[in-house]
Amino acid sequence: MSVRDRTARDGKTRAVARSAGRMVATVTVVAAAGVTTVPAPAAAGANLAATTATSAPLATAATRASAATAARNGTAVTGATLATTAAQGGKPRWTVRAPFYREFARRGDQDTSASNIEHVRELQYRLHFSGAYNGPVTGYFGELTQKAVKRYQRREELRVTGVANHKTWERVIKDSVRARPKIPRGCKRGDGWHACYDRKRHQVTLWRGGSLRNAWLVRGGSSDLKTRLGAFWVYKRDIDHVSGLYGSPMPYSQFFSGGQAFHGSSLMTDPFSGHSHGCVNMYIEDARQLWALTSAKRLRVHVYGAWS
Repeated sequence: MSVRDRTARDGKTRAVARSAGRMVATVTVVAAAGVTTVPAPAAAGANLAATTATSAPLATAATRASAATAARNGTAVTGATLATTAAQGGKPRWTVRAPFYREFARRGDQDTSASNIEHVRELQYRLHFSGAYNGPVTGYFGELTQKAVKRYQRREELRVTGVANHKTWERVIKDSVRARPKIPRGCKRGDGWHACYDRKRHQVTLWRGGSLRNAWLVRGGSSDLKTRLGAFWVYKRDIDHVSGLYGSPMPYSQFFSGGQAFHGSSLMTDPFSGHSHGCVNMYIEDARQLWALTSAKRLRVHVYGAWS
């Protein structure tokens, strides 16, 4: 879901601020159900904006405390998270930093543009990879997708709701990481953070201390501008970078080889359609999540696999 849509829907915003030692625009949406804090990259050349928010009258002390913690940490807390938070004494369990985080996906959701991604295409691909969905990948969560989610939940002995909630996302992301034996051993060794991009399968896996933390569907360079193979270190980060060659925004950029970087794409809606100029294109929300997890860490990058 886009930052603009969240703001329009729930109403009250505040830009708060700090990630890896620099100011980061974030949007805090305050509603009766809770508070959502979402770091938002500034548009090309734009300044970080700040507005004021007030607390919802129904917010409990636990939810307000969780919102404040989220604002300090630059994490996203959903209403569902805060409901869980309040019941468990005020400590958030599911934020953008949580392993395998995705927002809920339910019937009627739709990926309509690169700036309004509900992760429906990703869900359809992952259900297909897991053997629970044989329908078309459309980006619209309709009856076929709902039935597939229920089928998967039933098979995995999860609560059958037809909604891709946190537990469903966590299970299906783990299940749909493809060709695990081909993931370089260096990715899975027990030291630090490793982001591993498989060019053939359009997937990035994130590892910490030898444990899988998340995985995303992405796209890389074209046949004449391939993403370079090898092992690298992230050497430069820029939260609101704009390409000097193409003039296109590259939010949440983490550079690892020359001008090649992980970054959010303002053009990508389907990770298996089209290519970049060499960078690893991610959904903007996914790039934000990678940033939240690793922007203050030493990040080792592995690029492997045949070009596709």
